Amino acid sequence: MYPVLRRGAEGPEVERLQRRLLERGFRPGRIDGRFGPATEAAVIAFQLASDLLPDGVVGPLTWRALEPGADVPLPDATRWVDVELVSDMFPHTPIGPIRRHLPLVLEALRAFGLQDKPLVLVALATIRAESEGFEPVDERPSRFNTSPDGRPFDLYDWRSDLGNLGPDDGARYRGRGFVQLTGRDNYRRCGAGIGLGDALLHAPERANEPEIAARLLAFFLFERKRAIKRAVFEGDLLRARRLVNGASHGYERFREAFRIGDRRIPDAVWLASREELRAA
Repeated sequence: MYPVLRRGAEGPEVERLQRRLLERGFRPGRIDGRFGPATEAAVIAFQLASDLLPDGVVGPLTWRALEPGADVPLPDATRWVDVELVSDMFPHTPIGPIRRHLPLVLEALRAFGLQDKPLVLVALATIRAESEGFEPVDERPSRFNTSPDGRPFDLYDWRSDLGNLGPDDGARYRGRGFVQLTGRDNYRRCGAGIGLGDALLHAPERANEPEIAARLLAFFLFERKRAIKRAVFEGDLLRARRLVNGASHGYERFREAFRIGDRRIPDAVWLASREELRAA
């Protein structure tokens, strides 16, 4: 058993936790089976050292880090996500695209291990903000990407921060997909990250193929997962949005979708605790 432990817990599993922390060099105070302030501080320090969210709660990921090789099941919030829930999160979107593309999005999230509640919600909220029709889409010309009387997307052409090299790169590597992948460097890195090598550099329009768009969304979030989870844990949805978008474009839609889903998907820690009580 790998119970979810937090401050206030008591018993042999807490003592086991304390011994594991001490073995790793993080002193939890007395080995007494009581999860108090000293044990919580040791857990947070261990989580920081292990590149985990430092929330002081010992869940599946922390147990896996404490006991490498242990068969610890991970919480899977995707099992709560269905067409009805997503339709509530996307109140202005026809149900057809949700039915077609939701399975691809959930499959991609599972493939990259993004099944915990914060990341599932950020993925869906990102789609609401970037491509509300639940269809991969092309970015449209706007004052942010196109100069007055200029070629579409000419303001992107020389964006070295995106890896663009000059004329036509702006239009060629404009935003596409569920996450609006933008810029030569992102097409190269993310294409390789989902197993396509340089294919997206040569055929960037493929970023709008639904299966590829879903995988690109998952990989983009995977690269930022710790920072996103920390922003959500701290209640800073605007920061979570900026970690994906680079700005606050679509934030109101992002926040609304996130909050609807947050009310409907049970908390992973609460779920684990409930299941343990039932098994006891």
